[in-house]
Amino acid sequence: MNKYTVMQRKEDVIRDWYHYDAEGKILGRLAAEIAKKLMGKNKVTYTPHIDGGDFVIVTNMEKIAVTGKKLTDKMYYNHSGFPGGLRERRLEEVLAKKPEEALMLAVKRMLPNNKLGREQLTRLRVFVGAEHTHAAQKPETVEL
Repeated sequence: MNKYTVMQRKEDVIRDWYHYDAEGKILGRLAAEIAKKLMGKNKVTYTPHIDGGDFVIVTNMEKIAVTGKKLTDKMYYNHSGFPGGLRERRLEEVLAKKPEEALMLAVKRMLPNNKLGREQLTRLRVFVGAEHTHAAQKPETVEL
Protein backbone atom coordinates (compact mmCIF):
# COMPACT_ATOMS: atom_id res chain seq x y z
CA MET A 1 0.00 0.00 0.00
CA ASN A 2 1.13 3.54 -0.74
CA LYS A 3 2.55 5.38 2.28
CA TYR A 4 0.27 8.36 1.48
CA THR A 5 -2.97 6.38 1.50
CA VAL A 6 -5.26 7.39 4.36
CA MET A 7 -7.87 4.95 5.65
CA GLN A 8 -10.18 6.82 7.94
CA ARG A 9 -11.50 5.21 11.13
CA LYS A 10 -14.89 6.08 12.60
CA GLU A 11 -13.16 7.24 15.81
CA ASP A 12 -11.20 9.85 13.83
CA VAL A 13 -14.17 11.45 12.04
CA ILE A 14 -14.52 15.20 12.55
CA ARG A 15 -17.93 16.53 11.55
CA ASP A 16 -18.51 20.13 10.47
CA TRP A 17 -21.81 21.97 10.05
CA TYR A 18 -22.78 23.60 6.73
CA HIS A 19 -25.71 25.88 5.94
CA TYR A 20 -27.28 26.24 2.48
CA ASP A 21 -29.87 28.86 1.54
CA ALA A 22 -32.14 27.24 -1.07
CA GLU A 23 -33.67 30.50 -2.30
CA GLY A 24 -33.46 30.53 -6.11
CA LYS A 25 -31.25 27.41 -6.25
CA ILE A 26 -31.93 24.51 -8.63
CA LEU A 27 -33.27 21.45 -6.77
CA GLY A 28 -31.03 18.81 -8.37
CA ARG A 29 -27.81 20.81 -8.22
CA LEU A 30 -28.38 21.64 -4.57
CA ALA A 31 -29.17 17.98 -3.79
CA ALA A 32 -25.94 16.83 -5.48
CA GLU A 33 -23.84 19.25 -3.40
CA ILE A 34 -25.59 18.19 -0.19
CA ALA A 35 -25.08 14.48 -0.99
CA LYS A 36 -21.34 15.07 -1.40
CA LYS A 37 -21.15 16.78 2.00
CA LEU A 38 -23.20 14.06 3.72
CA MET A 39 -20.97 11.31 2.29
CA GLY A 40 -17.76 13.21 3.10
CA LYS A 41 -16.51 13.23 -0.50
CA ASN A 42 -15.33 16.82 -0.06
CA LYS A 43 -12.66 15.67 2.44
CA VAL A 44 -9.23 14.24 1.68
CA THR A 45 -9.90 11.51 4.25
CA TYR A 46 -12.87 10.10 2.30
CA THR A 47 -13.24 6.35 2.84
CA PRO A 48 -16.23 4.66 1.12
CA HIS A 49 -17.14 2.28 3.95
CA ILE A 50 -16.84 4.86 6.78
CA ASP A 51 -19.51 7.45 7.54
CA GLY A 52 -17.23 10.50 7.49
CA GLY A 53 -19.69 13.15 6.27
CA ASP A 54 -20.81 16.43 7.76
CA PHE A 55 -24.08 17.92 9.01
CA VAL A 56 -26.06 20.01 6.51
CA ILE A 57 -28.77 22.59 7.23
CA VAL A 58 -30.99 23.89 4.41
CA THR A 59 -33.31 26.89 4.83
CA ASN A 60 -35.86 28.67 2.59
CA MET A 61 -36.98 25.42 1.00
CA GLU A 62 -40.24 26.98 -0.21
CA LYS A 63 -38.25 29.21 -2.59
CA ILE A 64 -36.44 26.39 -4.45
CA ALA A 65 -36.37 26.47 -8.26
CA VAL A 66 -36.61 23.78 -10.91
CA THR A 67 -35.84 23.92 -14.62
CA GLY A 68 -37.96 23.03 -17.61
CA LYS A 69 -41.43 21.53 -17.17
CA LYS A 70 -40.55 19.56 -14.05
CA LEU A 71 -43.22 21.27 -11.93
CA THR A 72 -45.97 19.66 -13.99
CA ASP A 73 -44.19 16.61 -15.47
CA LYS A 74 -42.14 15.17 -12.58
CA MET A 75 -44.11 12.55 -10.65
CA TYR A 76 -43.60 10.97 -7.23
CA TYR A 77 -45.07 7.49 -6.78
CA ASN A 78 -46.11 5.64 -3.61
CA HIS A 79 -47.81 2.28 -3.38
CA SER A 80 -49.74 1.00 -0.38
CA GLY A 81 -49.15 -2.63 -1.28
CA PHE A 82 -52.84 -3.26 -1.96
CA PRO A 83 -54.40 -3.64 -5.41
CA GLY A 84 -55.10 -0.23 -6.87
CA GLY A 85 -52.98 1.42 -4.17
CA LEU A 86 -50.72 3.42 -6.47
CA ARG A 87 -50.66 7.09 -5.52
CA GLU A 88 -48.96 9.66 -7.72
CA ARG A 89 -48.19 13.29 -6.98
CA ARG A 90 -46.68 16.02 -9.13
CA LEU A 91 -43.66 18.00 -7.98
CA GLU A 92 -45.92 21.05 -7.91
CA GLU A 93 -48.15 19.41 -5.26
CA VAL A 94 -45.20 18.19 -3.20
CA LEU A 95 -43.65 21.66 -3.13
CA ALA A 96 -46.99 23.21 -2.14
CA LYS A 97 -47.65 20.82 0.77
CA LYS A 98 -44.22 19.74 2.07
CA PRO A 99 -41.35 21.42 0.18
CA GLU A 100 -38.74 19.77 2.40
CA GLU A 101 -39.86 16.32 1.18
CA ALA A 102 -38.75 17.07 -2.40
CA LEU A 103 -35.17 17.79 -1.30
CA MET A 104 -35.07 14.87 1.15
CA LEU A 105 -36.11 12.44 -1.61
CA ALA A 106 -33.65 13.90 -4.12
CA VAL A 107 -30.74 13.62 -1.66
CA LYS A 108 -31.83 10.16 -0.43
CA ARG A 109 -31.70 8.80 -3.97
CA MET A 110 -28.13 10.12 -4.41
CA LEU A 111 -26.83 8.38 -1.28
CA PRO A 112 -25.89 4.68 -1.03
CA ASN A 113 -28.89 2.34 -0.73
CA ASN A 114 -27.81 0.65 2.50
CA LYS A 115 -27.39 1.26 6.24
CA LEU A 116 -24.62 3.74 5.58
CA GLY A 117 -26.85 5.90 3.36
CA ARG A 118 -29.70 5.86 5.88
CA GLU A 119 -27.31 6.96 8.61
CA GLN A 120 -25.94 9.75 6.42
CA LEU A 121 -29.44 11.05 5.66
CA THR A 122 -30.11 11.61 9.38
CA ARG A 123 -27.57 14.45 9.31
CA LEU A 124 -29.62 16.49 6.83
CA ARG A 125 -31.87 19.12 8.42
CA VAL A 126 -34.32 20.93 6.12
CA PHE A 127 -36.35 24.01 7.17
CA VAL A 128 -39.12 25.74 5.23
CA GLY A 129 -38.50 29.26 6.54
CA ALA A 130 -35.35 31.35 6.84
CA GLU A 131 -34.80 30.42 10.51
CA HIS A 132 -33.24 27.21 11.81
CA THR A 133 -32.68 25.77 15.27
CA HIS A 134 -28.95 24.98 14.93
CA ALA A 135 -27.38 28.41 15.47
CA ALA A 136 -25.42 27.05 18.47
CA GLN A 137 -23.42 24.77 16.16
CA LYS A 138 -22.15 27.81 14.21
CA PRO A 139 -22.67 26.37 10.70
CA GLU A 140 -20.52 27.63 7.85
CA THR A 141 -22.67 29.24 5.15
CA VAL A 142 -21.97 27.83 1.68
CA GLU A 143 -22.82 29.55 -1.60
CA LEU A 144 -23.32 27.53 -4.78
